[in-house]
Parts: sequence; structure tokens; C-alpha cells
Amino acid sequence: MNVAIGYLADTPPQLLPARELMAFTLGSHILLVPFGVALPAITLVMHYRGLRKRDAVALQLARRWSAVMAVQFAIGIVTGTVLSFEFGLLWPGMMGRWGDVFGLGFGVEAWAFFLEAILIAIYLYGWRRLKPWTHFWLAVPLPLAALMGAFGILAANSWMNTPAGFTLDAAGNPVHVTVRQAIFTPMFGPEYWHFVVGMILTAAFVVAGVYAVGWLRGRRDRYHRLGFTVPFTVAAILAPVQFILGDSIARSVFHAQPVKFAALEIVWNTDTHVPEYLFGRLQPDGTISGGIKIPGLDSFLAGFSTDTQVTGLTSVPASDRPTAIEATIAHWAFDIMVTIGSLLILLALWYGWCWLRRRDMPRSRWFFRCAAVAGAACLLTVECGWIATEVGRQPWIVYQNMRVAEAVTGTSAPSLWAMFGIVIVVYVLVFGSFLAVVLKMRTRWRIADEQLPDASLAGPPEGDIPYGPRSTAAAGATGAVPDHGTGRTDGEGQ
Repeated sequence: MNVAIGYLADTPPQLLPARELMAFTLGSHILLVPFGVALPAITLVMHYRGLRKRDAVALQLARRWSAVMAVQFAIGIVTGTVLSFEFGLLWPGMMGRWGDVFGLGFGVEAWAFFLEAILIAIYLYGWRRLKPWTHFWLAVPLPLAALMGAFGILAANSWMNTPAGFTLDAAGNPVHVTVRQAIFTPMFGPEYWHFVVGMILTAAFVVAGVYAVGWLRGRRDRYHRLGFTVPFTVAAILAPVQFILGDSIARSVFHAQPVKFAALEIVWNTDTHVPEYLFGRLQPDGTISGGIKIPGLDSFLAGFSTDTQVTGLTSVPASDRPTAIEATIAHWAFDIMVTIGSLLILLALWYGWCWLRRRDMPRSRWFFRCAAVAGAACLLTVECGWIATEVGRQPWIVYQNMRVAEAVTGTSAPSLWAMFGIVIVVYVLVFGSFLAVVLKMRTRWRIADEQLPDASLAGPPEGDIPYGPRSTAAAGATGAVPDHGTGRTDGEGQ
């Protein structure tokens, strides 16, 4: 929803806590989205490699990633459910008037969510119980279910940015809804593909970053090499693609939401030969302080010519546009996103150059240091992308049709602040539990890999849980012989 930046005296008192609560919950949930959308696909890439090449290490990685995927999905259930309730509780004005128009997107997302839960359960269950290729093909719909969930959410969000597919009656209520037009709005295509590629890119960089840290700590075995190269190669291929898609969506905003584009580029007056400001700050009087000014670049980026006219914020009344503070925050979020994206392309080119020259990874420790922080940088761009999208739309919750203040709940501000405090405590516990579980699994895996003599430190043997290789004791008890090419035993999956 919308970050509380331009909180004015004439707005309802409950608007600020409602915005803060929605911003916190959505900002927290969105950190999990890349893994829910993209980690299944990355896991299946590794799984396919393991089966195709009869590579036990690749299968071990895929099995362990599937465990993390399941834990992440469980946490996403909590944060996603909270968001679902908040749409109705915090913004009843929007849902009451417009739910019939764009609510189908949420319905699609709900169906995709349940389908993904079922497929994850089958995937985890099937590791030691299904034939290898049967297990793999049953999991192939999993990334498609994740993409379908993204389809539903992006359909709803793109509609809020460029509402279509309805007409208004005399009372201002939507009628004659056309579902196809309500889903496939002018911003849907650019938003969807930019989002999907961004999620895959982020998940790939985060996963590769884990093994980059291990590489820096001296773990140079094939396990860490493969765990790094497969996701990083995916990320390196997608980095320039995402940059092109980002440029495309910025140009779509220029045409479909000119005032929002003016906020992202802090353009005050409509003009041609508009300069580009890198990290400047817009003042209430329209002047810009700080930053780096590049003459004519903004017009050129918008229309491939410095003669391109760019709409300014003053083209609409002050009540219909973001405030100077909101515009500055949206602008900084946009610039941070573009800057990090550019640096990630350079990192991908470094990797690609070394691979083409000698079919090997870069040997510089600086490369692995950069790769280790690339995942965190991508998560920052995900947050920045959301901020730029939502804050740049102010003061509209439904662009040019309903203001945020008109949609907010009538619940008292003290009650919302109390709810906000409770949600913070719950989220700290939830994310803390997630981190504790992942670290526990990492410790167990590391002990299993290193075959430490004091195996009691690892807890139950890794083979006794669905995602680890069967322990020697377990295999001996069943009389099964391990098949290192498939990661199964001859007695499994029959």
C-alpha cells in the first residue's frame, strides 16, 4: 500500500497508523517474495542437472534448497495472511467500492497459493519415495504455480496504478466491469515481467551469495562451487535483461502515469530538455538541492530525444500530486534501484568475461566479496522498487479515482497503533524463528558434510528427514544400496 510520508493535518487521524502498519507488513513480506516466486525454479534447475548428469552433489543441493523453500513458504503463509486481512480491515473504502473490479487478481493469487502448497508437499515427500524423473516432472508445475500467484498480485497492483475495465454510474460507483480489461491494464505487462525477472534475479543472487561466503572462508569443494555457479549463472544472464525491462517500465510510467514519472525524476515544471538529477532533493518551492545534474538526459531517456516534453508535478493541483518529500523519497528509491542494477551488470560481465576466457570463475577475492553482498543489494532494490511504485502514486490509492484518505478504515488511531505494536512483535518472532531454523539446518548439513566425530552435535541424522541423504545406518537397516548417480537407494521410491 502506501508509506506514510505526507501526513497532513486535514487527513483522518487513523491514516498515519494505517499507512505505517501496511507499509511495515508489506515491506516485510516482500523480502520473502523472491524466494516464493523463484526458488522453486532455481531448485529445479539444480535438480535437473543432478538427474541429467547423475550428479549426487547437485541432487544434494536441490534437496537442501527444497527444505529452505518449504520453511520460507511456511513463513510466507503467516505474513501473507496478515496482508490479506489488512486489505479489508485497513482499506474498506477501496475494497468496498472497487473489489468487484480488481478482486479477481486476489482470487487467482489465492488459488495459486493453495496449489503451490500442495506441490511443495509432494516435492518434499517424493525425495525418497518416487522414481527420480517422476519426482522431477511432478515438481515442474511448482514454478508455474508461483508465477500464477505473481500474476494475480501484479494484476491487482497494475490496476491500482492504471485502473481500467469499468465505467462509473451517477453515484461514482463502478459498473459494466470488463474482466479482461481490468486484468490486462496498460501497466500489467511491463510490471509483471519486470517483477518476475527481478524476483528470479534476486533469489539467484541471494543463493549464490551464501556459497560465495563459504568460498571466501576457504570452502573450495565442488559442493560450494556448484552451489555458486548454477544460481550465479542464472543471475548473470538475467541482470542485463532486467535492466532493459526496467527501462521499458519507466517509459511505460512516462506515458501512462506522467505525474508519477515526474515524482520519480523530481521534475517540477513541464518542459523539454529536462535534466536528470542523480540523488537530488526536491524542495517545496520546486528547486532541487544536491545531487548530480546531467543536462537533457531525462528528456532523452523518456523519448530518445532531448526535445521530448516531460510533464511536471505542477501540471496538476498540489492536492493531486506527491508532496516534495514523497517525490524525493520515490526519486531516491528509483535511483538506488538503477544504481544497484548497473553495478550488478558489471559484476555479471566480470563473471562472463572470466568464463569465456578460461571456462572458470574469477579468482579475485573481490569478486566473491561483491557476489556475497549482491543478494542483499537485490533485496534492497526490491524494497526500493515497491517504494517507488507506491509512494510515486500518492495521494491516490486508485490512480485518479480514489484517494488514500477516502479508503482508510474508521478504526480509531490508538487501536491501530496498538495493533501495529503487536504486529511488530509477532513479525520479530516469526522472522527470528525462520532464521533459527535455517541456521539449525545449515549446522546439521555442515556437520554431515564434514563427518565430524561428535555426530551428536548435529541432532538427528540428516537421512532421517525428507531432504537429506539417507544415513549409513538407515541404509544398512533397510538393506538398500545407495545410488550416487540419482541420490536414491535401490529400495526407495518403488
